[in-house]
Amino acid sequence: MITTNPFSILAETVPPILMQWFVIIMAILVIVGTLVDIIHKKNVKYFFENAKKAKLSATKALNATERISVISKTIVSDIATTSELGAGQRRVAHLLGMYGTILFWIASVIMIFCYSNPSSNTPSAWPMIWHMGAIMTVLGGSWFWFFLRVDVYSEAQPWYRIIQADLFVLALIASSLFGLIWSFLQSLNLNDRWDDKVFLVFYIISNLVLFGGVYWSKFAHMFYKPGAAIQKNLAEADGSRDNLPPPADVPEQFGPGIKREEPKHY
Repeated sequence: MITTNPFSILAETVPPILMQWFVIIMAILVIVGTLVDIIHKKNVKYFFENAKKAKLSATKALNATERISVISKTIVSDIATTSELGAGQRRVAHLLGMYGTILFWIASVIMIFCYSNPSSNTPSAWPMIWHMGAIMTVLGGSWFWFFLRVDVYSEAQPWYRIIQADLFVLALIASSLFGLIWSFLQSLNLNDRWDDKVFLVFYIISNLVLFGGVYWSKFAHMFYKPGAAIQKNLAEADGSRDNLPPPADVPEQFGPGIKREEPKHY
């Protein structure tokens, strides 16, 4: 199972061109959904207007080298390793889900566009990356869903409470989980059994929800958050601080015998 390309086996009954067009359509849905989100919610417009206002209060003009340095550090620290989440469980779960998803999607595209022909010989590395990415996504997403969500961890809400904002993480977990189950059942070679086909349908539906629901979910935060992190660090470097006041000097303790509790929020 781990070293088998499930799309190559699927190509025995489904033409590879259909799988390739499905991927292309999913990419188009992401682009359209993100553009509609930008136009309707006006997040990007606010982002640029706020950055423009912040420049007026900058105390230092950054040259090209300094800007590149700030952006590079942001990519390495805030984006690639999510350092803003600290060293706790939330960061580990986020990294598992983030890199698992990246591996899962890249391997899917490579296997569908390059090795989906039944006669093609898929290098074992790609199916291994695909399965490992799916496992990492399920682990990271489930860890977050059951134990680390703010409304569950800090507000005592039941884990099964679902709101619109949960659409992204649930669809992400579902697509990876159904993909794994489909691949496993397919590898059993059960001939006339229908099990694998059912989970293939679930896998397709979960992907349609994931990529088609960009406007209604938090999918677009993958694009907004890196930009916001870069702007925040640039604002700190030039002294504008996004028009916010500088941090106050707060004592570590507010009085003898008072034990401060670690915050339980984002």
